[in-house]
Amino acid sequence: MAVHSKIETVLWNQDQISARVADIASRISLDFPAFSSPPVLVGVATGAFVFLADLVRHINLPISVDLVRVESYGFGTHSNGAPRISSDLKVDVKNKHVILVEDIVDTGNTLSCLIAHMEAKGASSVSVCTFLDKPTRRKVHFQLVGEGKFYCGFECPDYFVVGYGMDFAEQYRNLPYVGVLKPECYQ
Repeated sequence: MAVHSKIETVLWNQDQISARVADIASRISLDFPAFSSPPVLVGVATGAFVFLADLVRHINLPISVDLVRVESYGFGTHSNGAPRISSDLKVDVKNKHVILVEDIVDTGNTLSCLIAHMEAKGASSVSVCTFLDKPTRRKVHFQLVGEGKFYCGFECPDYFVVGYGMDFAEQYRNLPYVGVLKPECYQ
């Protein structure tokens, strides 16, 4: 059965996503040239890899890119609430401006953990760039570091969404849009 048949509705199509990503990249390009060192964009693997790839191609600044892997979902639809870093950065972020690039901010647990981790590594500022934000599910309110900024692609309703890098049980990441997964696929 085709993956598209498992989608109840499409929330954002490929054109809407492309336009929004270009807009966010433009804002980042305008916000960071005044700093003495280029920002380090840290993609939160694996969900953010598509967003990160599209975003960096639109940023008109020198940048560094790295990935960090944080696990908190496993194969379910809800975070276990205890994120742990399973693969850390290779780039040294001491005295640098870090932009954490996330696929979705849900409870805030993972992001709070990562912000504290970057601060402990000596980042001079920590910003967040999330493709989707679900503020209705927030349990932990995170604090940006230094001159950190918050960039958001779309505010997401409280649905279980897949596509554009986001998955359910490691599937659906390859969809070029963001859609609501039919409940019978995960119940």
